[in-house]
Amino acid sequence: QVQLVESGGGLVQAGGSLRLSCAASGRTFSTYAMGWFRQAPGKEREFVAAILWNSGITYYANSVTGRFTISRDNAKNTVYLQMNSLKPEDTAEYACASTTRVLSVLGLRDHIKYNYWGQGTQVTVSS
Repeated sequence: QVQLVESGGGLVQAGGSLRLSCAASGRTFSTYAMGWFRQAPGKEREFVAAILWNSGITYYANSVTGRFTISRDNAKNTVYLQMNSLKPEDTAEYACASTTRVLSVLGLRDHIKYNYWGQGTQVTVSS
């Protein structure tokens, strides 16, 4: 089992920045990738970013490319999501997830493919 705990959400004005953290514990040695997903009220959960745990290769949704950066600290078993130039449409609950499965680029964007999930953290961007 893997436990994931997010932190760093909050309220920020449009154009501002936030950094989310996701600390992993437990059987993390078999992690293939970690990702961030978000869900706004009345909308489906959507992919934000993912990172391959060993290589550090990253993937982003088109809507956040150039504004968000995903990174990881293997020693701390922690993944980060640096969010800059935030927009009101970024308002959502953000959750991190990890997977032990070797996934395709398309699979990394599918929340169903992830084994473990954090509890989520709210990000609210005011206009």
